[in-house]
Amino acid sequence: MSQTPSYQPPRWVRDLLRFLPLKSQFVLSGNVRDLQASEIAPGAVTTLPFQQALHNALREAGYQHVVAFNPLHGFTPVNFPGEDPAATQKTLTQLGLNVVDGRANGGIDLLNATLERLIELPGEPVALIVDFASCLINHNDNLTPAEHSLFTRALVLSHQARARPAGEQRRAFFNTVLWVVEKEGDLPDWFLINNPRIRHIPVARPDRIARRALAPALLRSLAGGESDEATQQKSLQAFVDETEGLLLIDMNAIAQLARIEGVAQDRVSDAVRRYKVGITEDPWLKIEKDKIRNADGLIRKRVKGQTHAVTHMLDIIKRAVTGVGRQGGRPRGVVFLAGPTGVGKTELAKTVTQLLFGDESAYIRFDMSEFSAEHADQRLIGAPPGYVGYNVGGELTNAIREKPFSVVLFDEIEKAHPRLMDKFLQIIDDGVLTSGRGDRVYFSEALIIFTSNLGIYRLDANGERVANVRPDEPYETVQRNVRAEIERHFKLVLNRPELLNRIGENIIVFDFIRPDVADQIFTQMVGNTLEGLKAQEMTVTLSDAAMASLRELCLADLSNGGRGIRNQLEVHLVNPLARALFDADARPGEGYEVNGVLTGETTQLLLTRQAEAAQ
Repeated sequence: MSQTPSYQPPRWVRDLLRFLPLKSQFVLSGNVRDLQASEIAPGAVTTLPFQQALHNALREAGYQHVVAFNPLHGFTPVNFPGEDPAATQKTLTQLGLNVVDGRANGGIDLLNATLERLIELPGEPVALIVDFASCLINHNDNLTPAEHSLFTRALVLSHQARARPAGEQRRAFFNTVLWVVEKEGDLPDWFLINNPRIRHIPVARPDRIARRALAPALLRSLAGGESDEATQQKSLQAFVDETEGLLLIDMNAIAQLARIEGVAQDRVSDAVRRYKVGITEDPWLKIEKDKIRNADGLIRKRVKGQTHAVTHMLDIIKRAVTGVGRQGGRPRGVVFLAGPTGVGKTELAKTVTQLLFGDESAYIRFDMSEFSAEHADQRLIGAPPGYVGYNVGGELTNAIREKPFSVVLFDEIEKAHPRLMDKFLQIIDDGVLTSGRGDRVYFSEALIIFTSNLGIYRLDANGERVANVRPDEPYETVQRNVRAEIERHFKLVLNRPELLNRIGENIIVFDFIRPDVADQIFTQMVGNTLEGLKAQEMTVTLSDAAMASLRELCLADLSNGGRGIRNQLEVHLVNPLARALFDADARPGEGYEVNGVLTGETTQLLLTRQAEAAQ
């Protein structure tokens, strides 16, 4: 296979190494039970358990001794390759622990007593990893005296700890405590939040770069690894794309499943599908620029008749990739897609995500019709202290903290409660949103897309809803009227002119689906429907007369855009065709031709076997 991108340690490792000289304690949360991609030799990337990856990072930072604690096994020394185990066991003895068979038993009380001795321990720097720390607490909001004592002592010690020079380079070292939990909220809030001596480091799920770094080694173990370069690259691309959202431990399991079931490398997509159903360095800098240069034609195959929108969107993507015009921590880009229903706004957002991250479902989508209640903002950022769900966090803030490099889609934004507009203003203007827990979540690496039907209708002098634009008007008129109504809505209805100003000229107005474009959409949808039958080894064709009848039925009303065409196609082709094939007891390998379309209470298709037609 061709050379993969140069390896970069996970973001959490780089953050940890950066802040070790500055903070005395750390909380690592999130994907801490997954494997981690690690470079064990130049160009050789494999997976290590999270604990081992953490040990290696501490060793790289210069820590001479590492001690691990968990509620089940107590204190265990971590021995690095070539290190004398007796030296690390001596550290346990210096901490006042009773070492038996190389480790020391201990519960929460002994951990409490050990913390102070650890912080004050002289000599070479020592790190203590408290794993499964959430198991030390029964109820986060009702701590027992022993639990409260432990975290109170840890809090006080985090401020009393002092860094000291150590090693040949006399670098600053703390005797560091690292708490490993599944969720940041597993620990008492008063211990972590607003504590300048403790650093929370989220451990994200593997991104595309990590999956791509690991994929070649996994694919080499599958049958067909000796195939040509093009086939291998295609398999690699498919494996990386289709494991979006999965963990590295899942990728390992998929490869193992493929080996057990004899799935060849070029069929790795089958293994991914079977597994799912049950039978960083800056990613923006890693985006292949050639894909964006050649994206115009690709996007127009999926989003038809919106030349202006596609061109404008590609300009914004190029700005996001190059970083031109970025100010402070604002998002990579902000786009407001407006226009009639069914013209391709959401489809364009999906296509952009596919272009950037290789998977159209990799974007973070919020249907804003679900956020129309007054307190809907609590779902996005989390409930405030004292309310139910406070320790869970918000859907938006949690998603961005886990995947800071994302396309975030707020669909049908006009249906959201006006109170949410203040949150969007913070995101657009500062690139920062404060969650209900009080921590700051950054949107500086996200591409924000709003979609809306604003401007298609307006209220007349009597307060009745009337059409603001019509399909028979030229696009220039549609664009002008839609933008004017959006401006009026933000200024007079929402009283948020500042939000409109932040979006600026990035309002992209989509045109109506015109008859010539509708014909292209119709033809493509019919082709896709018939092409799907080939996967079942059945061939269906339409006669010219049948195609003309279907075209007339499906394109009679274009008010609902491409979605309306699809709905009519289901009524007049998909459902009748399924009924006709079922009634004909159609089998794989057979061919049929639709010779006519009969409309009535239900549409009927005149279906003929091709063998019969030949007679």
